[in-house]
Amino acid sequence: MAHLTASVEYGIHCLLWLVAAGDTPLSSRDLAELQGISPSFLAKIFPKLEKAGIVTASEGVRGGYRLAKAPSEISFLAIVDAIEGEKPLFDCQEIRGRCAVFDDRPPDWATSGVCAIHAVMLRAEKAMRDTLAKETLASVGETFGRKAPPEFQGDVQTWIDARLGARAASRTRQTP
Repeated sequence: MAHLTASVEYGIHCLLWLVAAGDTPLSSRDLAELQGISPSFLAKIFPKLEKAGIVTASEGVRGGYRLAKAPSEISFLAIVDAIEGEKPLFDCQEIRGRCAVFDDRPPDWATSGVCAIHAVMLRAEKAMRDTLAKETLASVGETFGRKAPPEFQGDVQTWIDARLGARAASRTRQTP
């Protein structure tokens, strides 16, 4: 879990929109446009979330993504690992054994056990992973829901409904 990229932030925001949408699937294109980002950017994230069992996909005019399980069962850690992969926070290079005075033959005292720097990084990674494991889409969604004014969710739903309606109308006009 090295540097967490913008993919994680956008992925979590998208998943929170799916929480709000309930059983209504949302397309990655609509989710991207809702957030003002490139649809191709999100198109790279959602297959990873689907492979991890976080979302499911459906096809068709009203197709898109929905959560594969309850928001309370989806931890931030699962999302981060799905999007970024399970990379270590720190990649120890065992520099402690490369001191010039060792003449390429470091003594046992210099290299035995876990490197003190690596040990600190392992503790930091564990603390971060433990914190991410405790937070779920449900817990963060509740916080978001309390912060946003009541009309905001209605405005978003109106925007989504208009998008779905426009797509359905477009398909109807295209069908002979």
